[in-house]
Amino acid sequence: MLVLRSLLFNLLFYLNLIAFMVVGCVFYVTPRAWSMAALKVWARSSLLLLRWVVGLRVQFRGTELIPKGPLLVAAKHQSLWETFALLPLFDDPAVILKRELTYIPLFGWFALKFRMIPVDRTAGATALRRMMQAAARAKAEGRQIIVFPEGTRRAPGAPPAYRPGTAALYRQLELPCVPIALNSGIFWPRRKFLRYPGTVIVEILPLIEPGLSRRAFDQQLEDRIETATARLVAEAEASNPTGTKREHSLDSGQA
Repeated sequence: MLVLRSLLFNLLFYLNLIAFMVVGCVFYVTPRAWSMAALKVWARSSLLLLRWVVGLRVQFRGTELIPKGPLLVAAKHQSLWETFALLPLFDDPAVILKRELTYIPLFGWFALKFRMIPVDRTAGATALRRMMQAAARAKAEGRQIIVFPEGTRRAPGAPPAYRPGTAALYRQLELPCVPIALNSGIFWPRRKFLRYPGTVIVEILPLIEPGLSRRAFDQQLEDRIETATARLVAEAEASNPTGTKREHSLDSGQA
């Protein structure tokens, strides 16, 4: 049943995405606020599909800690799940993503319409400068800038690999940073099609106020996210079937 439900969900998930991009092409020419609202509807519909087909729910903790206005949001990245599931938490999110994604027909056009922030990871200092310029514009518009500090998905239990870009954003933008811990990789493992039932927990952690040195920020961000993430992963493993534990163990070994 796990395999069948996973196959069915994956089919419906990508059909739902294609339908949004094709049928929803009208949102490419509407005001961006309308288009962003439609994007959040798609994200919520994907969460509903997970709940109905797979039995995977989500619990958001600490949402009252999210202030209004422009923010830097730094989230743990274990899965594809958080790339859409976090969007409804914020008024006007601007996600930092790989530039290659903007080359995908329809998907890339929408990413540009939403004024997400593409980064060419092969361009070195030039990429960093362009990212900073785009982030500064997003700040001026009162948006919430979402970054995954490790840059790529890391399996639960894998050693952290935080990159310097988040600290650079924090220092230049002078914005409060909202760290986010989660355990999505237990239920939506990277590089696998299986989707496990259970409850993904997303925990909003206390703000890191602007003004810290780069080094102090890096240390505080990593300590907060990794400590909370380890606790959430342990919580998921304690309350879910042996199968998820086995997949998590195998996936961690590949990291």
